[in-house]
Amino acid sequence: MNPRWLLIAIALLATPPVDAQEKKPQLRWGTDPTGGAPYVYKEGDTFVGFEVELADYLAKELGRESKMVTGDWDKLPELLGKPADEDGIDIVLNGYELREDLEKNYPSTVPYYIYKLGLVINKDAAAVIEGWSDLKRPKKDGEKRTVGVLGGSAAHEYMKSKKFGDKIDLKINPDVATVIGLVEQKRLDATVQDLPACMYYVKHGKGLMLADEPRKSGFYVILTREKDKELRDKLNAAIKKGIKDGAFKKIYEKYGLWNADQERLLHWTEQPWPPPFEAEEEEQESVGKAAKVDWEQMFRELLQAAGMTVYLAIASFPIAMFIGLLVGVGRVYGGLWIRIPLAIYVEFLRGTPLLLQLYCVFYMLPQIDPHLALTPLQAGILGLAINYSAYEAENYRAGIQSIPKGQMEAALALGMSPLTAIRVVIVPQAIRVVIPPVTNDFIALFKDTSVCSVILITELTRKYNELYNFNREYIVQLALLTAGLYLLMSYPLSLLARWLERRMGTQAAGGHR
Repeated sequence: MNPRWLLIAIALLATPPVDAQEKKPQLRWGTDPTGGAPYVYKEGDTFVGFEVELADYLAKELGRESKMVTGDWDKLPELLGKPADEDGIDIVLNGYELREDLEKNYPSTVPYYIYKLGLVINKDAAAVIEGWSDLKRPKKDGEKRTVGVLGGSAAHEYMKSKKFGDKIDLKINPDVATVIGLVEQKRLDATVQDLPACMYYVKHGKGLMLADEPRKSGFYVILTREKDKELRDKLNAAIKKGIKDGAFKKIYEKYGLWNADQERLLHWTEQPWPPPFEAEEEEQESVGKAAKVDWEQMFRELLQAAGMTVYLAIASFPIAMFIGLLVGVGRVYGGLWIRIPLAIYVEFLRGTPLLLQLYCVFYMLPQIDPHLALTPLQAGILGLAINYSAYEAENYRAGIQSIPKGQMEAALALGMSPLTAIRVVIVPQAIRVVIPPVTNDFIALFKDTSVCSVILITELTRKYNELYNFNREYIVQLALLTAGLYLLMSYPLSLLARWLERRMGTQAAGGHR
């Protein structure tokens, strides 16, 4: 063998494979791409956005490889406490505003962007909403103006403050694009968002405009673990470098985000960080002093949200029972032409998530016909009723089939019509049989009302998430309060179910004697 080829072969064998070679450490950054443009969004199969490019820049400066890790926006800080192999992250980089409550547990870097809050309306509403103060004025019918915000954001905190809180109907949603879409469809009067999102959607949306001047300036920062001071210092150095050498300006100009406010970024990066947190006089006892936690107020808010949970359950479940009874009877006694469509109805509803069904009812129906647009409450009641009607149909079908066939034959022999026999003889007996599963479904419905938060309804779970976002150090206390309220609502139903079972069972036994 040629010695030259032998040396090449030895060299190739001695070279470790690519996977075995040492790789760059990752900079794992948490984001929620459902928040959309211009932060992080998809073009084709690739994620783009100004924060994607910022992450790439920072990773390169730190000698790391940028690795995007996705999660729910308001839960991203929790990923900082997880190991990397469990979807843990090194930093949160997703339009997180500098907030005192977050700074206590997740120290931030110097700012990478200065934002303000913008008020976005449909152009057709410009005559009645000329500025921020117009949000406080009720509509002609006396109803409060509906204003959508991203849950847990600075806009959310600002709009629920004393300045606006009791004067508007605040609608909370975890998706900026969804809220913007509702303003486009005129189903919300306005939305308040951080200016980067406002600028993007006003430019690319349909019939949107900024009303009045933006207000309430703040900073976008990167959240880190408290123990990661070395990483934080390196990130601060990289951010300052990116601002000084114009790299950040180039990225912001690409996405139409550079403005006069960003000229002050370098000034803030040179100041002691974080700056003192100044409190509004109406919210705090003294400037610079954190507000005391108002447990009485939070409990009232939870109790009010629990009332909405009860209302949704009580309003939707009777409709579900009625539809389920009709479907169950149709599947047992109907002809083939009706049994097949009803079977498809049941299997489709049981085989698709309630969340998707609510999206269809609230968001998709108006796309088909604007006249099909429902209010959040109407959509919530209808969506829950339709979903649970499939389960109730199966309960009633099983109950009807448990009644001996001789009962129907005897009723017909007495001269009853089939419809009368079903109504007078079969259904009352079937109802007694299905009390336990029907009651269980009602209890389950209480918990499933939480899904209605995606269609702008503030029920108990949504309110818990809202309070948690601004009081993260009290997660255990808030969770216990919320769980206690759910228990107080569901446990009496369990007692009622047992009483009905005993009562109906006694009546049934007496009837058979």
